[in-house]
Amino acid sequence: MRRRKIVFILLVAMITALFPVNVFAEAQSADSVYLNGNIYTVDSRFSTADALAVKGQYIIGVGTNEEMKSFIGTSTQVIDLEGKTVIPGLIEGHMHYPGEGQKLIQLDVFWKPKDVILAAVKSEADRLPDGEWITGRGWNQEVWDVAEFPTKEDLDKVAPNNPVALVRTCGHATWVNSMALDLAGVTKDTPDPQGGEIYKDENKEPTGILTDTAATLVRSKIPALNEKRQKEALLLAQDELFSYGLTSSMDAGSGLEDIRYMKDLYETGQLKIRLYVMVDSGASAEEYYKIGPEIGLYDNRLTMNCIKFYADGSLGARSAWMLEEYSDRPGHLGNGRNTDEEFYGLVKGARENGFQVATHAIGDAAVRQVINTYEKVLNEMPLSDHRYRIEHFQVAALEDIQRIADIGIIPAMQSVHATSDKNMAEDRVGSERIKGAYAWRKVLNTGNIIVNGSDASVELVNPYHGLYAAVTRSGRDGEPVGGWYPEENMTREEALRSFTIWAAYGQFEEEIKGSLENGKLADFVILDRDYMKCPASDIKDILPLATIVGGQTVYERDNSAVTVMWQGMPLTFDSAPVIENGTTYVPAKNLLDQMELKYAIDEDGKVLVDINGRNTEFMTKDFNGSYIPLRAVAQSLGLTVSWYQDSMSVSVGK
Repeated sequence: MRRRKIVFILLVAMITALFPVNVFAEAQSADSVYLNGNIYTVDSRFSTADALAVKGQYIIGVGTNEEMKSFIGTSTQVIDLEGKTVIPGLIEGHMHYPGEGQKLIQLDVFWKPKDVILAAVKSEADRLPDGEWITGRGWNQEVWDVAEFPTKEDLDKVAPNNPVALVRTCGHATWVNSMALDLAGVTKDTPDPQGGEIYKDENKEPTGILTDTAATLVRSKIPALNEKRQKEALLLAQDELFSYGLTSSMDAGSGLEDIRYMKDLYETGQLKIRLYVMVDSGASAEEYYKIGPEIGLYDNRLTMNCIKFYADGSLGARSAWMLEEYSDRPGHLGNGRNTDEEFYGLVKGARENGFQVATHAIGDAAVRQVINTYEKVLNEMPLSDHRYRIEHFQVAALEDIQRIADIGIIPAMQSVHATSDKNMAEDRVGSERIKGAYAWRKVLNTGNIIVNGSDASVELVNPYHGLYAAVTRSGRDGEPVGGWYPEENMTREEALRSFTIWAAYGQFEEEIKGSLENGKLADFVILDRDYMKCPASDIKDILPLATIVGGQTVYERDNSAVTVMWQGMPLTFDSAPVIENGTTYVPAKNLLDQMELKYAIDEDGKVLVDINGRNTEFMTKDFNGSYIPLRAVAQSLGLTVSWYQDSMSVSVGK
């Protein structure tokens, strides 16, 4: 009997060694298996795979098609990727999550011409009752015909009976009208608060521009959104991020109320995105010092483990704190938020209470203060794996780039800031200091990493704009050709790591997300093109086909109509594009207006387009309106045209 038992055990052991356990055990069957893909795992070797298997929230296998077929059971859903590209779910490494949602329900003035903004404000003023606030965000005087700060008088002309507050794209300057100043009690005698400035004219009268802490004087008078609207904003932000393949976000500063609303939405199952929240300094931080860090709530979807501080303002508003005067404003150093002693107390408080620290610092003086303070606190209270962060790290003295690597400080740098700021940055800091500005290659060459992101709602949240900027150092318009200080470019692999595994590391979460490996969260995105191989100019136009969070599909693209991508944005048409005999036709007026071309359409349906000072003729087709062949127009302008079947989209670019 004993001998028979031993033989049986040996037989079982032999069979188990020859065949994987999952062949026999239904418990090892996957919920879903994705086959025939082009999968970039972003593991330590940046390896590729054909397939992956998912069970519950987690990846249980990554490898060849044959290897992953062993996970297919009777109830497994099998998805044929048909060669499509898959990357880890993208991680937004620095954005203002509630603010992005609120932007979606406010006046949209993002990078629009000044006259268009004023017309929109007038339209709102005509629609709203007198006395109701008009708010919006996104103006940027650097892209106007006259690159000067606007005034209260501009707004007074179109909205004399409504208070108006429009936040600059950077978030560090606010343009207001006279009624808003009156409600805030801001006069010629109001002093500048520490860390801010009330712009005044030669007669000492406020001009209508308030930077950083000065803007609080007006913004504190704006009625807060009610709970329903704030929760709506949080869900709108989630929908937007999922549509771009963003599965996680570092929220760069929220208070107790925001966090409470997030928890409510997680409790009801409406929020599914993963949020790593920096808790606002001040009262919210003090409350969390009593609670302690909250990590991995709601199945690793919500964490509060970091405190957010501010050291200065922005370069665009000239409120970034500089070691030497601004090159385009003599005598002005910007606005530091804290004395050295004050900032030391803030960082020490976070360290004593066990929180990670992240500080907004854009100017080289602010960066220097943050480095010195972090170093002092960590010398006094050593912590081997602190992962303290500097948010933006935009302008730094060259020696400070090496210092942060030596101390272990992580720079969270938004690649789109370089391409957005390139038209004014060197004017602000001059030709020498620019060498330490947006200096990604210098940072990476020290052995450090970069956490990437958009800083939305400061910039558009689209991560493919960030990947494109990182790789090309060109704006979405393709300028300058060859890139702005291209020696600071990232490689495509580095750029993708900065939006995945490096961003996860910046949140202490690299063991559970940021790459597609066994045991990690099943967060990934299916793309319409191969990010590593498509033309660099087309990276900004990438369109996700599906976004998966914790094994659940949370977004699928609607391919019912052709999408035309121009400068990283979809063009809008009054009626849908038409494909006939392999040629894509689009409404002529819509296309030419959005490409800002001069043209005329005659009675015979001919279109004359001014191309480099010469009229070029195009024949139109009548599809319930005048349509023009897209490729012919693009090629006449020397532009490239790429068709992506999987998303039914066309990329037009340089």
